[in-house]
Amino acid sequence: MPVRIPAPRRSELITFGCAGVASFAPFYMLIPGAEERVARQTLKWAPKWERNITFFKSPVERSIQKVTPPVARTVQKVEHKLPLEKIAKRADNRIKKNFDLLGVQHS
Repeated sequence: MPVRIPAPRRSELITFGCAGVASFAPFYMLIPGAEERVARQTLKWAPKWERNITFFKSPVERSIQKVTPPVARTVQKVEHKLPLEKIAKRADNRIKKNFDLLGVQHS
């Protein structure tokens, strides 16, 4: 019986597309003349993006303002529960001890 692969969801397509662009962009920029092509496309598409971004700007700002207070409260709760200062002091002492064992001067 053949294995059936489900159709990809929109989020999967977007994720794989972004990963592909991010992974192949450095190789594309190695091709001679790539900077000029990118600059030409930027000049062509930047005005259109700037016009269209206004559709998203105010809804995103409103949603950020709604989300910010609960996220800030959650971060404060987590900060109080984590022993970050104690962990940092232990790490510092371990690093200093290793420097002393190696005979390296430290401050």
